[in-house]
Amino acid sequence: MLAAGAGAPVTSAWMERMAGLLADAGLSVLRFDFSYMTARSAEGSRRPPPKAEKLVGEYDAAVAAVLGRLDTGQRLVIGGKSMGGRVASLAAQGLFDARKIAGLVCLGYPFHPPDKPLSLRTAHLATLTCPTLIVQGERDPFGVRSEVEGYGLAPAIDVRWLVDGDHDFKARRGSGATLATNMQAAAGLIRDFAEGLPQMR
Repeated sequence: MLAAGAGAPVTSAWMERMAGLLADAGLSVLRFDFSYMTARSAEGSRRPPPKAEKLVGEYDAAVAAVLGRLDTGQRLVIGGKSMGGRVASLAAQGLFDARKIAGLVCLGYPFHPPDKPLSLRTAHLATLTCPTLIVQGERDPFGVRSEVEGYGLAPAIDVRWLVDGDHDFKARRGSGATLATNMQAAAGLIRDFAEGLPQMR
């Protein structure tokens, strides 16, 4: 289950493409918008999102709505793009401890605001025990590789890097990678991560 980022809904071209790649990889994908985005779309406004911490209850509610729809043997992995992944990461430990989810996936985690490398959003990531995959572009302004590798994240977190990718995984010409190859790589990483998770008890 994926939540969208702060600036675009789950119907954005990026989210549509990622959902399609994950479906092609054999994963069932559910997407949802937070209520502020739904209101923004309905009103045609550009209201800013609330603080991520205030959206955790909405993620918990979305998980509760999905659990009853899972088939026997299916495991739920939560996550999202950018802020959606951050909110999922804030909800993940409680949901994992309650055996409601099997893992967490963050696509372009916003480790800090651009140009504010000291304003870290990593405190809860130091103690997370929920199996976690973070897929990050090497030059993401919300956390480049050289910064993230020094954060001391919990052992449960596996950070995988996309060649020359920015926050949306787009690579520069001449890097040897493209947006398409990076998104395909991300989908493969998520598939392998999900398939490797233990069965829920």
